[in-house]
Amino acid sequence: MNAAHPKGPVAALLRGIGRYVLVALGLAFFALPMLWLVTAPFDKHPGITATLPEFTLDNFRRLIDNPNAMTSLANSVILAFGTAALVVVLSALAAYALSRVRIPGRDGLLYALLLLSSIVTGTAAMVPIFLLAADLNLVDSYLGVILVLTGGLLPAAIFILKDFMDTTPRSYEESARVFGASPLRIVKDIVVPVVRPGLATVGVWSVAQVWGNFLIPFLLLRSPDKSPAAVVMYTFYTEGGQPDLALISTFSLLYSLPVVLMFLFVSRRYGFRFHGGIKA
Repeated sequence: MNAAHPKGPVAALLRGIGRYVLVALGLAFFALPMLWLVTAPFDKHPGITATLPEFTLDNFRRLIDNPNAMTSLANSVILAFGTAALVVVLSALAAYALSRVRIPGRDGLLYALLLLSSIVTGTAAMVPIFLLAADLNLVDSYLGVILVLTGGLLPAAIFILKDFMDTTPRSYEESARVFGASPLRIVKDIVVPVVRPGLATVGVWSVAQVWGNFLIPFLLLRSPDKSPAAVVMYTFYTEGGQPDLALISTFSLLYSLPVVLMFLFVSRRYGFRFHGGIKA
C-alpha cells in the first residue's frame, strides 16, 4: 500500500500536463490563421505559411490604389447597418404584437416561419428573388439588397425578441395607460428600455450576418462601385490568374477590423452587465 501511494500524485500530474498540452495544441491550431492574418499584410512576399515578415507597407499602398477596395468597405457599412436598423425595428414591432395579441396558432406560426427560413435558403431561392427584384426595379440598388437580406433575417430576429417581450411586466404598460400614455409612447419608454439587451443582440447579429454575405449582393448589384467587400475580395487575382496573397491578406485585415471593433465595443459597453431599464 505504501509503495503504490506515490503513484497517485504522479498520475494526477501527468493527466494535468496532458490536458494542458491538448489545450495548447488546440489554441495553436486556431491561432496560426490569425497569426498569418496579422503578419501577412506587412510581408513583402507573403506566402500561405506564417513566417517572420519582411516588413513593408507597400501592400497597403497597393490596396489604397485599388479603385474598388476602399469603396467596397463603405458599401458593406451601408448594407450591414441599413439592414440591421430595419431588422431591429420590424422585428421589435412584430415580436411585441405576437407577445401581446392572442392569435390562434401564434406559436405554431412563429416556429413555421423560423423553420421555413432555415430550409429555404438564399441559394435555393435566388432565382425567384432575382426575378422579383427585377420586376420591382430593385436590381443594382442598395435598397433591393437591404430588403432581401432583411426578409431572410426577420424570422430568427422575431423569434429571439419574442422571448424578451414576454418577460416585460405588463403592469408597467397598464400603469402607463392609466396616465394616458399612447401605444407608441408605451413601446418607446416602457418596452424598448426593458428589451434593450435583445435589441442590441439582434442588431449585432444582423450586422455580422450581412457583413460576410456574398451571394445576395453578388446577384443583385451589377455595378462594381456598389459591390461590398465580401464580393470585391474575390477579384484580387494576379495577371496569371493566381490569388494575390498580398492584397487578399491586407484587405482581409481591414475587412475584419470593423466587426471586431463592434464586438469589443458591445462587450466593453455591456459585457455581463447587459441589462435594460425603465425610463423615468
